[in-house]
Amino acid sequence: METRNQEGLQALGRQTTYSSDYNPQVLETFHNMHPGNDYWVQFNCPEFTTLCPITGQPDFAEIRIMYVPDELMVESKSLKLYLFSFRNHGDFHEDCVNIIMKDLIRLMQPKYIEVVGLFTPRGGISIHPYANYGKPGTKYEQLAEHRFMNHNM
Repeated sequence: METRNQEGLQALGRQTTYSSDYNPQVLETFHNMHPGNDYWVQFNCPEFTTLCPITGQPDFAEIRIMYVPDELMVESKSLKLYLFSFRNHGDFHEDCVNIIMKDLIRLMQPKYIEVVGLFTPRGGISIHPYANYGKPGTKYEQLAEHRFMNHNM
């Protein structure tokens, strides 16, 4: 069985240090062992918190990230630390979802990715922003368009 090369990973297996504000620099990658295969990777973060940029009140959500990896994959502990870094950061719900997606695209250049935020109600209204991306010029761009046009929560 082939072993995974963990060289260069900083968070995995080490004492956890939490950022006090938004910190995409904590994100780390490792090489996909199956880049020729199309397969889904899904992360659910049911305890995501951020701050309302106007009131400073906490907002709570479940963040769901689904992607089809290419050459690189996001390391899960670094993703947890990254998502935790939003805790003291003020952004609107829609901004959080788009920021997370764009940071992950920059990090690993996935074939396809989508991010959903299932925010708990505030003022009697819940907000569930959805963003997606497919690598331009590929079938994944078409997948993104299809999933976006047929998106239903």
